[in-house]
Amino acid sequence: MDYTKEELIEAYMQMRIIRAFEEELHREAEENNSFGFAHLYAGAEACAVGVCMHLEPTMRDIVASTHRAHGHFIAKGGDLNAIAHEIFGRADGSGGGKGGTMHVADWNVGMLGANSIIGASAPHALGAAFTAKYKRTGGVAVAFGGDGASNQGAVFESMNFAKAYALPVVFILEDNGYAESTYKSYTTAGSPCERAAGFGIPAVSVDGADFFAVASAAKDAIARARNGDGPSLIHCDVPLFFAHFEGDQETYRASGEVSKLRSDRDCLALFRAQVIGTGNIDTAELDRLDSTATQQAAKAIATAKSAPQPPPQALFTNVYASY
Repeated sequence: MDYTKEELIEAYMQMRIIRAFEEELHREAEENNSFGFAHLYAGAEACAVGVCMHLEPTMRDIVASTHRAHGHFIAKGGDLNAIAHEIFGRADGSGGGKGGTMHVADWNVGMLGANSIIGASAPHALGAAFTAKYKRTGGVAVAFGGDGASNQGAVFESMNFAKAYALPVVFILEDNGYAESTYKSYTTAGSPCERAAGFGIPAVSVDGADFFAVASAAKDAIARARNGDGPSLIHCDVPLFFAHFEGDQETYRASGEVSKLRSDRDCLALFRAQVIGTGNIDTAELDRLDSTATQQAAKAIATAKSAPQPPPQALFTNVYASY
């Protein structure tokens, strides 16, 4: 493993916080504590953290996200309390409580924002990558998208433009097998890597539940972009532990499908087995991180639920841009 003990602990802690945060939100939804139309990230934590650990937590490196954005926000360095407040529509949220779960963003750490338009992260990241190249900042842009987004014309156009101009952008395809409720075999022809090859873009497919596989692929792709060698694509096969959205009855999933994913492809369990097996970290240390992450997530959400909402006059702020 090419990581220090401190880096491994930080990576596990981030993955564990994301998991704990999403599980807390799921419990809130089950108890009918409404916080908007939410899409939880649980199961794919290794993808967000494995990628973002190689990015700077500043505006130099940009992440353009999807409707399933909580994990990307936290992994990029976004504040846990700020996202909790935003999801519950509170004044101290990262967007002043006006964006909610579908539009979490924090430009201070380079989290360009969530987006409910399927595939929109690709052209957004493209703009950031073009800016980085034009201004010679050495920055990199990452576009997260799902298997459904991979069929959008804007994504193909972005890949073409990125290759033609050798832009520092990495396309991350988080493939959970479903475009909402439709399985990908009904909608998608060919493989994502073959599609990228059609544009001359280097691509690799990895197990998105394996933190080390994701981190290795991301390290190479981000270094390639930063060195001026253009775009890359990483196809991450990720499990999805909750439904497409909170309240979805999941009638499209086979009986026992999710329980098998949880038992066989939990990135946290796989990470624990790998690091304990090498003797880098012991079980007690990881257990302490589990407890700390659970407490932090619960506290952030409890605090957000009781926090003040934005004042009425906030309706009229940040509506129009001024030039």
